Amino acid sequence: MFVDSHCHLSFPELKAQLPQIRAAMKQAQVDRALCICTTLEEFASVHQLALDYDNFWATVGVHPDNEGVTEPTLDDLVRLGNLPRIVAIGETGLDYYQMEERKGGRTLADMGWQRDRFRTHIRAARQVRKPLVIHTRAASADTIAILREEGEDGSTGAAGGVFHCFTETAEVARAALDLGFYISFSGILTFKSAQDLRDVAAFVPMDRLLIETDSPYLAPVPYRGKVNSPAYVPHVAQQLAVVRGDSVEAIAAATTRNFERLFSGVST
Repeated sequence: MFVDSHCHLSFPELKAQLPQIRAAMKQAQVDRALCICTTLEEFASVHQLALDYDNFWATVGVHPDNEGVTEPTLDDLVRLGNLPRIVAIGETGLDYYQMEERKGGRTLADMGWQRDRFRTHIRAARQVRKPLVIHTRAASADTIAILREEGEDGSTGAAGGVFHCFTETAEVARAALDLGFYISFSGILTFKSAQDLRDVAAFVPMDRLLIETDSPYLAPVPYRGKVNSPAYVPHVAQQLAVVRGDSVEAIAAATTRNFERLFSGVST
């Protein structure tokens, strides 16, 4: 019934509990999950989840915030992106959040390495003809600009993809939609402080919506502050249903169709 379009089941706090997580998913009617790669070092572990379980798929990519890890080349991403059960490239994008506190006071000019890494992922996605999983935080203008510069405008040959764990403004959502991208909402949608985000969720077209947990992070209410799990993605669907005036069943059906359309590899 439900699909978690973005989770990190290779992370230690979830991997150690995998049998319990899978049992909880079954009970919650969460039929499938997309396991996200954030470094090349963890790729084998992420990929193995997809090889071991017929309702898991995987991505390949290096998160924009990860430093001190193997830098992916275009050849790396294309080679790994063509492996069985790899259905997307990412998570990739830009992260300028808390430049002083989290990035040692560097300036945006110092973040050229992130922008270069992002372009490499976009080019790989276009080459393997698989969608992008986009992370953007405090960097939406550059994210949109680079996608446009790299030809990601919804035209023939574009990779497309999803803006995951969306927390940006309505204007950014419109720009992403105009480029042909999907918008995915996480447990943040259930937070009391997230009314602006709920307003965005209300206008995104039904055929461009996805739901996710981003587990182990961002557990939805009533589990906020605890370790998140794909079994909690129905709470995101329930909040979307309230916001949009739809039934939970309608949200589940639409987001499942959208998942299958975007990540076409899950159907093969």
